Amino acid sequence: MGEEGMVSDDKNSFVKANPKITVLPLIALIFYEVSGGPFGVEDSVRAGGGPLLSLLGFLIFPLIWSIPEALVTAELATSFPENGGYVIWISSAFGPFWGFQEGFWKWFSGVMDNALYPVLFLDYLKHSFPIFNNLIARIPALLGITVSLTYLNYRGLHIVGFSAVSLAAFSLFPFLVMGILSIPRIKPKQWLVVDFKKVDWRGYFNSMFWNLNYWDKASTLAGEVENPRKTFPKALFGALVLVVSSYLIPLLAGTGALDSSSSEWTDGYFAEVGMLIGGFWLKWWIQAAAAMSNLGLFEAEMSGDAFQLLGMSEMGMLPAIFASRSKYGTPTVSILCSATGVVFLSWMSFQEILEFLNFLYSIGMLLEFAAFIKLRIKKPDLHRPYRVPLQTFGVTMLCLPPALLLVLVMCLASVKTFIVSGIVIIIGIFLYPALVHAKNRKWAQFDIEQLVVPSDDSDVPQPHQEVTDEASVSLLPVLSSPEVDQKVSETSVGVLKLE
Repeated sequence: MGEEGMVSDDKNSFVKANPKITVLPLIALIFYEVSGGPFGVEDSVRAGGGPLLSLLGFLIFPLIWSIPEALVTAELATSFPENGGYVIWISSAFGPFWGFQEGFWKWFSGVMDNALYPVLFLDYLKHSFPIFNNLIARIPALLGITVSLTYLNYRGLHIVGFSAVSLAAFSLFPFLVMGILSIPRIKPKQWLVVDFKKVDWRGYFNSMFWNLNYWDKASTLAGEVENPRKTFPKALFGALVLVVSSYLIPLLAGTGALDSSSSEWTDGYFAEVGMLIGGFWLKWWIQAAAAMSNLGLFEAEMSGDAFQLLGMSEMGMLPAIFASRSKYGTPTVSILCSATGVVFLSWMSFQEILEFLNFLYSIGMLLEFAAFIKLRIKKPDLHRPYRVPLQTFGVTMLCLPPALLLVLVMCLASVKTFIVSGIVIIIGIFLYPALVHAKNRKWAQFDIEQLVVPSDDSDVPQPHQEVTDEASVSLLPVLSSPEVDQKVSETSVGVLKLE
């Protein structure tokens, strides 16, 4: 093997000894990537001019958006079970340039998303501890929260996964209690209230989209999942049921039991709903659950962002330092890079971050749907441990409604969002050739490129198989240094490496 950027067998053996993620922790991680509970869905009632559009949205949007995205993720994540997720899918379908752009957009949007959670954590605490309204206490608290949660990610995904399970149970249980207590007071006719004159369509669609996206994020951890071909489909289905239930039960309880004006339904209103239905003890419980939920959201998002950078480094897209692992098997530099981004972006407002996130995420998802369809056409014999039970025309029709929704969300964005997102896209376009130049000039050390190439039967390794599929080797000629010999061999785990 070539010496540059290669990870030793001893190191690989050591990393593989770390615990893998099983079904239950993966369900919790996906739940926190997508939702984290009903905190933040209150605004959908206000933007929808009443309960009706909000309830219909959380019934219909999962059908036209969440289920298609989850199905695409299940097929591609099990076909390419390596860290990097959608970066590998796009690279295999369209080449490394677009794979890098996808990774850059998704990482940037993920870091922006993560910057929200320490701020929201303090926003819930300040109702009981007003000192956090003062910058002299707020800034050190934000830094302390970010550092503490970053350390938890550093310690290992098995800790993060089981922490997410505990946090999910603690965050959702008070809403189950609230739902039970509300039953005697529910008036079903209140669910049908809507005032179309008060509907804010931009806010409504952004709220719906943000609360139901990021199903693909867990794919960046595919290399850390135990038996991904079976674990991913089960976890995605379990998380889908959990997410939809966590939205509908509190909304049905709160809007059915209380005759509140839609204007009162803003972020944090569920705490007031809890007080009106159950008393102060339920309000405090919901506030504590909201605070803990934000911690879980931070943990899941940072894990996905960091392992995405690790996967891109292993593919040769980023310097080798991003693939370096701690003794716990976690990507130390990638975690620190994501944490630094969180600190510098935490000054932005919630609505600004929401629009920027949705715009960049929409572009990336359009590319993922295109890659999904192209791989079905270009590589029909690709080993797919889980396969969406539709032919090419069927999967195209499956992707059409969510693609139209993505375009709609982008069209509703403000001018400022178009400008900022355009700047991010331009940076990504120029950053890719700059990194290729740095590699060719040996200004930084890069890993020898690796790309998972599933065989037609992944259960039977095919050592020394000659690679002829252009998608399989598309990363190699573009990113490789001139001195690297173009002899390709396949390891027993199905990963291509240059020798």
